[in-house]
Amino acid sequence: MDKPDFEKLPSLPPEGSRGQAVFEALRAAIHAGHLRPGMTMREEQVAERFSLSRTPVREAFARLLGQSLLEHGGGRGLIVRSLGTTEVYELYAMREVLEGAAAGLAAHHAGPAEHAALQSLQERFSALSADDIEEAVHINRRFHDEIRQAARNRYLDGALDQMADGIALLGETTLSDPERHAKAVTEHQAILDAIKAGDATAAESAGRQHIHEAFLKRKTAFRS
Repeated sequence: MDKPDFEKLPSLPPEGSRGQAVFEALRAAIHAGHLRPGMTMREEQVAERFSLSRTPVREAFARLLGQSLLEHGGGRGLIVRSLGTTEVYELYAMREVLEGAAAGLAAHHAGPAEHAALQSLQERFSALSADDIEEAVHINRRFHDEIRQAARNRYLDGALDQMADGIALLGETTLSDPERHAKAVTEHQAILDAIKAGDATAAESAGRQHIHEAFLKRKTAFRS
């Protein structure tokens, strides 16, 4: 397992709780894929990166453990958690429901500005080459976040935010496969077309199908 590059951690804000700031920086790094499942996390390295004592780092690690982003790795100390096969299946089952609901609600509530934002993201996503994996992941996340915001439902928003932690622990993105990226472009367009048309049923169906296709690709990776 490769070692974490702590230089990629985002800088801390100048004010506020240091423990909270370290927690948010590490969580963001896990979400961005800079800290990946199986990587060892050491208090002294993080403390050195942020020029802090170990106390706020220890506080941040405790919160990451509580949210199941870190786990005890035996003699290796704390490591970024890996999801088991059953957890991945459960995650995708719920993600399909929630992302579909978000798309359906977005069809009801999204206006011209949100349509334009989604269209811009879709054009950027479809124009990427097969080598632009990191950018594809970034734009894909923004596309889904835009739909989530357009859904205008605080409870759905909270559920998807919590689920984002699990998604961050999936490991290598399915978008690293050029064929999957090409299919995702088509699937995104189907979601966008339904949202623009105000067709909640079609939007929800397209949203669910998009996540289901990603799950099928993930299952293929399990077998290889």
